[in-house]
Amino acid sequence: MNNVFVYCEIEDGIIADVSLELLTKGRTLATKLNCKLEAVVIGSDLDGVESQVYPYGVDVLHIADDKRLYPYTSLPHTSILVNLFKQEEPQIALMGATSIGRDLGPRVSSALFSGLTADCTALEIGDHEDKKEGKSYSNLLYQIRPAFGGNIVATIVNPEQRPQMATVREGVMKKEIFDQNYKGEIKKIDVNKFVNDSDFVVEVIERHIEKSKINIKGSPIVIAGGYGMGSKENFQLLFDLASVIGGEVGASRAAVDSGFCEHERQIGQTGVTVRPKLYIACGISGQIQHVAGMQDSSVIISINNDPNAPINKIADYVINGTVEEVIPKLIKYYKKNSK
Repeated sequence: MNNVFVYCEIEDGIIADVSLELLTKGRTLATKLNCKLEAVVIGSDLDGVESQVYPYGVDVLHIADDKRLYPYTSLPHTSILVNLFKQEEPQIALMGATSIGRDLGPRVSSALFSGLTADCTALEIGDHEDKKEGKSYSNLLYQIRPAFGGNIVATIVNPEQRPQMATVREGVMKKEIFDQNYKGEIKKIDVNKFVNDSDFVVEVIERHIEKSKINIKGSPIVIAGGYGMGSKENFQLLFDLASVIGGEVGASRAAVDSGFCEHERQIGQTGVTVRPKLYIACGISGQIQHVAGMQDSSVIISINNDPNAPINKIADYVINGTVEEVIPKLIKYYKKNSK
């Protein structure tokens, strides 16, 4: 088996952030495995796209450029990836856990009988011993993700089948330039050899894309509320605090499921991942699936009436008290002492 492959999503000529994050992780994995990092871009009018991916340490860029391939439809993208992977035999294949990745990944893994681990929170290289079969494996991809409702962290390995496939949500991995002047090799895919006419049975006639008005991921300050906020009305306290200190409001899954806040603000394994300079957790217990989405925040403040709440273990500062008592005081003193 050969190299590490990353499927890169593209919209309006721009590579998606989640793909660049995976290229960053892919470069680390490829270096550890002493192999190449290869990227795959499928779409239309892709001239110059290499300038977006080479700085992330891409050694080989596979380009399938055809006007029929944009916007994304399932069948032709699946045929291209399946045939490319059969030809190149990657040992690892990664893609974003987006609407596209969740459609494409299972189709490709099913066709190749490879298996796939969805929504990973970490990817590492390690060894594995199958005591039952008496076999040892080296340099496997550890596909790490919360399981059983977040009660455990599962490390999943795929000893036999290739490629080892995984999807990762946007924001889980860090996006970092490897070398601004890095140069790789371009390999053009002969689209007509990899697809059939029947792959284009679906035609996209019109698209409507509404961009989110909420930018939790990009906010330097996030005030997040959990089930401990008690009600939708109490959640308004968080919006009041956010407006005063210039932050954005987030929520745990328990708060969203209880109707306290809309799903677009959910942080964690089934929401967005954030890395703000300041994260204020209000009435959040700190279940592992929530912690996975905010643990890399620079400074974490926990406001909780339970001194033994799990969130307190990762917090830099802990304020013991009810949110109804503490948050109005924060608002009052910030207004009083800020210019």
